[in-house]
Amino acid sequence: MPETIRIDRDARGVATLWLARPDKHNALSRQMMDELTEAAGTLGADPAVRVVVLAGQGDSFCAGGDLGWMRQQMQADEATRREGARALAGMLSALNLLPKPLIARVHGNAFGGGIGVMAVSDIAIVAAPAKLGLTEVRLGLIPATIGPYVVARMGEPAARRVFFSARIFGAEEAVALNLAARVVAPEELDAAIEAEVAPFLQAAPGAVAAAKAQCRALGPRIDEAVIEDSIDRLVKVWEGDEAPEGIAAFFDKRKPHWQS
Repeated sequence: MPETIRIDRDARGVATLWLARPDKHNALSRQMMDELTEAAGTLGADPAVRVVVLAGQGDSFCAGGDLGWMRQQMQADEATRREGARALAGMLSALNLLPKPLIARVHGNAFGGGIGVMAVSDIAIVAAPAKLGLTEVRLGLIPATIGPYVVARMGEPAARRVFFSARIFGAEEAVALNLAARVVAPEELDAAIEAEVAPFLQAAPGAVAAAKAQCRALGPRIDEAVIEDSIDRLVKVWEGDEAPEGIAAFFDKRKPHWQS
């Protein structure tokens, strides 16, 4: 039984996949990564599921990678670090390759890995006000495993505006960056999600899956080599000097040396 996610289904074939660590702002722990990977496989293989809505419980959509887990990776041996990075990359790939429409219901905060989850969704609807950002470099990290999906979604010119500055941006700019489809008021979020769901329920599910696969094939290349490169980059950062300092500073509630 999953502990960090929840899946609700309705009679129409709409499955809502909830990130269910509200006390941690739905930060991506190793357990959550594994459970999301398994859920993607289960929902993708279920012919009764027509559409998947990805949502977050509590005040935030997803605060990014769990920093406690990140700290454990940096203290582990090289094989363990690489296995952890591969789990994160595998989760993103599983969601990206889901043969069902994936709609992100975004509210509150979405940082780091939360932006990556938006990027692997087919459609992201954001409730304003929202705070979003690729905040990794502030902690001495980089948007490594999410990078291929973020750049594919935004395009390189737009990604350069936010990929390595850690700048916080709002829902309207997320639309301008092509990360989100549109912005709505919080009270309109569920209706907006329903408006995106409804057309898929009128389409042949096999054709939807085949068209989504073709769309991915025609888009930027995100193959095994690209994913492996993203894993290498994350492991290299974990092995460096800045990430341990940045994460230690976060837990010590102080500024890292590059901010002092």
